[in-house]
Amino acid sequence: MRILFVADVIGSPGRKVAKGLLRLVKKETRADAVVLNGENSAGGFGITPEIVHEFLEMGVDVITTGNHVWDKIKELEPVLREGKLPIIRPANYPAGNPGRGAVVVEVGGVRLGVMNLQGRTFMQPIDDPFRGADVLLAELKGNADVVVVDFHAEATSEKQAFARYLDGRVAAVVGTHTHVQTADERVLPKGTAFITDLGLTGGLDGIIGMKWEISLERQLTQTRGERMQPADGDLHLQGAVVEVDPQGGKARSIERVSVPYARALEGMFGKQRT
Repeated sequence: MRILFVADVIGSPGRKVAKGLLRLVKKETRADAVVLNGENSAGGFGITPEIVHEFLEMGVDVITTGNHVWDKIKELEPVLREGKLPIIRPANYPAGNPGRGAVVVEVGGVRLGVMNLQGRTFMQPIDDPFRGADVLLAELKGNADVVVVDFHAEATSEKQAFARYLDGRVAAVVGTHTHVQTADERVLPKGTAFITDLGLTGGLDGIIGMKWEISLERQLTQTRGERMQPADGDLHLQGAVVEVDPQGGKARSIERVSVPYARALEGMFGKQRT
């Protein structure tokens, strides 16, 4: 089984990239399932029910999120509370919040369990993601053949520690939130694929997916100033593909993905321009 993880989709530029490239990348990577992080897909902050449906129509199997899932909560809350669509939020927010932190979908006869948890280092203090993962795994036992995790966290050390904690118990731990694709993809000793951060789907010419001019001005003035806006240049779809043995639920390989949007226009995925 091959699973394509799509990095955080940033605003309308990111949605444009996903719409133009997702099916192409899925085909070329021979992916059976697609897990996409959509927490920044509505103007760079949050996600709406309309966008949820947009991603599902593109062929996404599960939508994960993070701390920005609450930014459009008035619109999204009915979807999260109903729990019928395959969108999840970090499981380790305190009890009483809408939504669920894990879902199981069937893909080609394989029951794929997807978990979503959030880190605490340099982020708001919420419940323990390590023990939260234990709880979710106990709930998924017997209900999922393969389990993967979107760990939405700021600190590289926390992401690596989380992956080591789950090594051998899940097929993959992929990091999201920091929007800079890392070059440390590997399969850990007990069979869990890991990458610190998938990167972003949207404009790479910005600063972590937002227009660099606004971000730079904030750094220079130390005030909030103009509202952040998604970058719209050098568009890419980033992420990773993990190959899993569905019998044992362990990873065989992990490979980074970074595809320019120009290839969607030219139909030249996997080829060099001349």
